[in-house]
Amino acid sequence: MSGFGRDGSGRATLGGRALFELRAEAGVGTPAYFYDLDAVADATRELCAAFGAAPGFVAYAVKANTAGSIVRAVAQAGGGADVVSGGELRVALGAGVGPERIVMSGVAKQDWELDLAIGHGIRAIQLESVEEIPRVAARARALGKTARVSLRINPDVEIDSHAHIATGHDEAKFGIVARDLPTAFEAIGRGATALALDGLSTHVGSMLTTPTPYLESARVVCSAARELRARGKPLAFVDLGGGFGIDYGGAPVEPPPAFVRAALGLLAEQGLGDLALVVEPGRSLVAPFGVLVASVVQSKTSGTRRWCMIDAGMNDLIRPALYGARHRIEPVERAPSAPEWQVVGPVCESSDDFGLHPLGGELPGVVVLRDAGAYGFTMASEYNGRPLPAEVFVAGGKVAHVSRSPGVEAWVERRLGA
Repeated sequence: MSGFGRDGSGRATLGGRALFELRAEAGVGTPAYFYDLDAVADATRELCAAFGAAPGFVAYAVKANTAGSIVRAVAQAGGGADVVSGGELRVALGAGVGPERIVMSGVAKQDWELDLAIGHGIRAIQLESVEEIPRVAARARALGKTARVSLRINPDVEIDSHAHIATGHDEAKFGIVARDLPTAFEAIGRGATALALDGLSTHVGSMLTTPTPYLESARVVCSAARELRARGKPLAFVDLGGGFGIDYGGAPVEPPPAFVRAALGLLAEQGLGDLALVVEPGRSLVAPFGVLVASVVQSKTSGTRRWCMIDAGMNDLIRPALYGARHRIEPVERAPSAPEWQVVGPVCESSDDFGLHPLGGELPGVVVLRDAGAYGFTMASEYNGRPLPAEVFVAGGKVAHVSRSPGVEAWVERRLGA
């Protein structure tokens, strides 16, 4: 794996190539995202290898980065897909992910999305509520098919993370709480001719640094799996979700394979080692291998505070404004150094602030925002009339594909025509 680095002269690199060279080769302005496809594929293969001979697969959380080039890299490296919309399902299928390696989550799936999933025969539709069960059964009957489903269990587990990315507590909108599982099992039974219950799933949240909370939620799923088996109900898999964290700088985390190995150990301990294991990593497969490149527009001095104003804002990378997340910001053509500058974007919101970063005594012309491969472009907007950024995909140290910014003129034309 490669991703972001620096050469002997201190210049920022991606995939072993200087970023300023890649930008010139791609012919893009700023802001622009750059991704190392080789590193994404390597990370996927490493995680798949952690399964050893055990059954199961890696279902990449497509929401982390929906680019076709990214999803294809994951699929070609052996990964499947976890999708949360019909659009994501179409991208996964179009990028070469086989239906048998796709699971669909989401609390408000529309009928057309259910029809698409059932029609393609995906591995499982993850049922998020008791009320959703008859809806899926009705769509399956209308199509004359049997829908393979799993029940997503809300494990009522709190994690040490931002409230917006904690999904496994009992106030979250996701999943079926334990006390409602008997009702869910009965509802599945009533739809038996249209539904095939193949699995149980869960997802406790994001940015997990160790497998401990992951295993805590997994035990809830294991308990339900043993209960079903005691009733004579067959199961094919358990999906324990994703949420594997990454090091955004100064906070080491255990690598994704450690989560898979821990989960396999728990299944064996619980007498469930014959069940296939599905995991849903997103961030850990793409975040470290993508960066956002931005130009410095100007500086501002206010008392003792130094401001660095860049052309990338919260519309391009919303995580700092939404979650209080921190992305390291560094010069492109030299190594970071003191003093620190308060880096802010152009959006007319006080939350468009990326924090203090070591840019040196003289501001650079171009900076790089690191670890931006996940929840970057996929959450971007055109707020304040700012067009979506370009995306540059790198493979073999060369530009493999460029998705260009639509530009401000396209935005103006659309808004004037609205």
